[in-house]
Amino acid sequence: VQLQASGGGLVQPGGSLRLSCAASGFTSNNYAIGWFRQAPGKGRQGVLCIGSSDEILYYEDSVKGRFTISRDNAKNTVLLQMNSLEPEDTAVYYCAARAFRCSAQWWGFTYRGQGTQVTVSS
Repeated sequence: VQLQASGGGLVQPGGSLRLSCAASGFTSNNYAIGWFRQAPGKGRQGVLCIGSSDEILYYEDSVKGRFTISRDNAKNTVLLQMNSLEPEDTAVYYCAARAFRCSAQWWGFTYRGQGTQVTVSS
């Protein structure tokens, strides 16, 4: 069982990135998939999550209207589309999976992947 986050990089303020969370060893659309981020010197925080019934929960108010989450079931992947990026979005982004419902707690997820770095800077 593995989760792999990818798609990070360096982008200018106002730009966009799309992160992917690829699952292997299990079917991700049966699970809640959460995205978390950890900025330098700060703890890991929940950003948003899609539940097993595709309900979407935002844990970070600052990303509402800018970030969206969706599933690509054919690829067993969950996507995080990030638009209008701000320097404050700079962080390592992680994805995680748990049965059924979302949680804002990283350690509440059964499967936790490695992160991908997102840097927003001019």
